[in-house]
Amino acid sequence: MNPDELLVAYDAQLRTDAETPSAIDVTRLGPLRLVTFTGGRGFVTYQDLGGADADEIGRLVGEALEHYEADPEITKVEWKTRGHDRAPGLHEALLEHGFVQEESESIMIGEAQMLAVDVELPEGVTLRQVTEPADVEAMCAMQGEVFGDDPADGSSHRMAEAMLSRLAKDDGMELWVAEADGMIVSAGRLEPVPDTDFAGIWGGSTRPEWRGRGIYRALTSARARSALARGKTLMNSDSTEFSRPILERSGFVKVSTTTPYEWRRSDG
Repeated sequence: MNPDELLVAYDAQLRTDAETPSAIDVTRLGPLRLVTFTGGRGFVTYQDLGGADADEIGRLVGEALEHYEADPEITKVEWKTRGHDRAPGLHEALLEHGFVQEESESIMIGEAQMLAVDVELPEGVTLRQVTEPADVEAMCAMQGEVFGDDPADGSSHRMAEAMLSRLAKDDGMELWVAEADGMIVSAGRLEPVPDTDFAGIWGGSTRPEWRGRGIYRALTSARARSALARGKTLMNSDSTEFSRPILERSGFVKVSTTTPYEWRRSDG
């Protein structure tokens, strides 16, 4: 499949409710899906904006934010944009409504079999799938540390609770970690998407001192083997500049970009 074909498959198969399997509520607003997750998180996504002009897009942004502002439990909202969408005025409307642009990531897609290769791990490093609460808490704490989250705001604990809730549903999600001397040094999850060809690899994070040693690639290979066992032939990832080159070396291609915009409720 060439990049154009992969992008068509991405838009058709993944930009649906399959994108948000852990949602506790989804409200439709025109072309938008206004998603609510546990832990007071909102998420706005869509397959396309239906040809809306700048005025209509500005109205949609305002009404979407009103939806979340009306729920005091919501403390932050992510609006997920894609670089290939036709979205006149969206960037300006989001900034006008208090959203902050975050770093862009590359949308990477490739064949699962291209990732399922043998990777030599550094001495003393082992991989395993985790399901126990203590392991999930430790994994989320490490990821929060790597991503620069404030340890005092409890976000890592809330994420662990959300992951444990997902595991209890047995919906196919898998959590994988790499350990050295009993410490988690890298982690990521696998999200097989029902009724599609895809499995997503998400949350990839490695402690800085352990990067560049093949650990992330080994974790990705383990997840690819599991995806193949589940009948998934394609894999997708929103990749940072740390992981993008690794996936490119495995034959993945960049089909577009995604840029999140985040709104946070003011304490005042």
